Amino acid sequence: MKDELVIIAGKGAYPIELARSARAQGVKRLVAVAFRGETRKAIEQVVDEVRWVYVGQLEAFRQALRDFGISQAVMAGQIAPSNLFNARLDKAMRDLLKSLPRKNADTIFGAVGEELAALNVTLLPACHFMKENVVRAGVLTRTGPSAEQESDIRQGVELAKCCSKLQAGQSVAVKHGTVIAVEGFEGTDEMIARAGKVGGAGCVIVKVAQVNHDRRWDIPVVGLNTIKHLRKAKCGCLAMEAGNVILLEKEEVIEAAESAGICLVGLESEA
Repeated sequence: MKDELVIIAGKGAYPIELARSARAQGVKRLVAVAFRGETRKAIEQVVDEVRWVYVGQLEAFRQALRDFGISQAVMAGQIAPSNLFNARLDKAMRDLLKSLPRKNADTIFGAVGEELAALNVTLLPACHFMKENVVRAGVLTRTGPSAEQESDIRQGVELAKCCSKLQAGQSVAVKHGTVIAVEGFEGTDEMIARAGKVGGAGCVIVKVAQVNHDRRWDIPVVGLNTIKHLRKAKCGCLAMEAGNVILLEKEEVIEAAESAGICLVGLESEA
């Protein structure tokens, strides 16, 4: 591990938590490429320098990396690929998207990874500095799933893995043996909201990693915002694939889930 790192900082608490963890693990110079309207301003308090760019401005992104001159980077925090269809794209980004026969999270972020490689920047796994936050197998809350919820979890895992093979999302909602919702391009939080509207209270949410996922950008993350959406949708259980999901602010998340009556489960990867 070198003592310099670029954080490509997306939404939520993840970039901030990762910066603190990297600093604690000995990284001396921390910088960030942050996205206006996406990244929290608090990133400025935990790194040495921030370059703010707009989503879809690929040349400005490249220039920031050139100026930093650091050879290692990590992606942290969501940049919803759907934003690329709403943002004002520069010519470099338009050309990049045109070159992709299929446009999904894997191909788009894969192309961004190639852009970094062309600048001699190595993209590290997204969980590189967050190993203490990787979900482990077992029941995380005081109360575990009921027998019916366990059955829904098994069904959800099978379905979620099938969907992930098609790159159609990594989360599903099941209730009483019925598939309520499948994650699409909108992301997990919106799928949870849809599950609450369609299925009502008591849905089981299963979140897995994509089959053969690239850990440089494809690491599912659960945090307090996820619990907020689960609570609003009156979901009863969240099951996450152990070893392949990051749990941010772990103690606070578990406490918030217990307060909302939501059980949290870490599933064996072979589940």
